[in-house]
Amino acid sequence: DINQLDLNKTYTYADYLLWKFKERIELFKGKIFKMSPAPARIHQDILRNINRKFDQFFFGKPCKVYFAPFDVRLPNKNGDIFTVLQPDLCVICDLTKLDDKGCLGAPDLIVEILSPGNAKKEMDYKFSIYEEAGVLEYWMVHPTEKNIQVFVLQNGIYIGLKPITDGEIMTSKTFPELSFSTDEIFVDF
Repeated sequence: DINQLDLNKTYTYADYLLWKFKERIELFKGKIFKMSPAPARIHQDILRNINRKFDQFFFGKPCKVYFAPFDVRLPNKNGDIFTVLQPDLCVICDLTKLDDKGCLGAPDLIVEILSPGNAKKEMDYKFSIYEEAGVLEYWMVHPTEKNIQVFVLQNGIYIGLKPITDGEIMTSKTFPELSFSTDEIFVDF
C-alpha cells in the first residue's frame, strides 16, 4: 500500500518497478507524487484532439507519439534514475531512447493538459524537470482558458511564447510543419 511508504524518502526507478499500487504515481527527483484520479472528460477530449493532429502529422515520419500511461525516465547527470513521469502526450524522434519500459531520456516535445488537481505539479515541478532534462518544446494546455502555453528550450532555459488562444493557429517551433487551429482542439467546450 502506498500509505506504508515514507513519502519523505528518496526513491529510485528500481523501487518504482517493484511497486504494485492501485494508484498511478510519478517520481520527481526521487519523491513520490500521486497522479490525479481519472481525468475529467474535457481533459480526455482535448488529449484525443491533439493526438489526432499528432498522428496525422507524424505518421510515416521517424518520430513516435505516445500518450499516458507511458513512462518517461529522466536520468540525472550520473545516469541514475530518480525521475519517472507520465506526460499526457510526448514525441520522441531519437528512437534509441525507446525500450520496452518506455522512454529513457528527454522526449523532443511534451504536452501536459492542466486539471484543477495538477496545475501546480505541471506548472512548477514538471516545468523545471523538463527544462533541466532538455525537452526541446513543452506545451501546457489550459482547458478552462482555452489556450496553450508553449515553452521552447534555448541555451538550456525555457523561453515562454505568447499563449495561443481559442481560434488561433498553433504551430510547433520544433516541428514547424505541425500546425493546426486551436478551434479543432477546444471544439465543443
